[in-house]
Amino acid sequence: MAETTTKTHGVTVAGQRLLLSWAGITDVGHRRETNQDDLYAEYPLFVVADGMGGHAGGEIASQSTVKRLQAVVASGAVEREGIEGALELAVGDIAAHPDTTDEGTGTTLTGVFLEFDGEEPHWVALNIGDSRVYLLRDERLVQITTDHSVVQELIAAGKISPDEAEGHPYSNVITRAVGASELTPPDYVAFDLRNGDRFVICSDGLTKELTDYGIQHFLREHADPADAARAMLAAALENGGRDNVTLIVLQVDADSSSTEAAATE
Repeated sequence: MAETTTKTHGVTVAGQRLLLSWAGITDVGHRRETNQDDLYAEYPLFVVADGMGGHAGGEIASQSTVKRLQAVVASGAVEREGIEGALELAVGDIAAHPDTTDEGTGTTLTGVFLEFDGEEPHWVALNIGDSRVYLLRDERLVQITTDHSVVQELIAAGKISPDEAEGHPYSNVITRAVGASELTPPDYVAFDLRNGDRFVICSDGLTKELTDYGIQHFLREHADPADAARAMLAAALENGGRDNVTLIVLQVDADSSSTEAAATE
């Protein structure tokens, strides 16, 4: 199991100082020979990529995508236009790589970033494929992203139930990916930045082995993001570890250091 530590960054919203804390972790699992997942977790962008493709294709796709997004953060403001430009470059990287031999080579992508296009920063979730963003808010866990998959389309059409989707023969077939063809922009969902929120950003290697209830349980049991991430990874591996498992736990808390400083003035 990979080791992980919690990182932090402060941000001010509506005059309130908040502290973002996060930790990311990845593991090859019990049945895969290589880890085709990748992640990037640095303020203000937190993403997980789940690669697919024969030979080294999946690993190339996920790493190329993460590398291009990392450059967006290094260049300054993280915006939707910049993210889409980075993904276009990643598609080119994947196609041009000498070890990309499978026409199905590509990667899912999901995550959240802070957008500063108004007076106050707010979250934007993004996704391509079936990796997911969950939000625990007011003691209720919700899936923010919508899977781009055959079974999700069947659910939306009323042809199968969510319970039937789990064991469906097309449960692993996604309808959108980075690198599989001409890039389709991510879906975006914008929402407010709120004290107490906790996110789980993950590949399907986690959700294959851990129910929504299980994710919520480990968030409640572990206040520190690194502890929560390690516990969820351990549970996924114990439950079978049939795929690579990658997740980021990200949370928002009141910045106690700023409160203490104000109290002593």
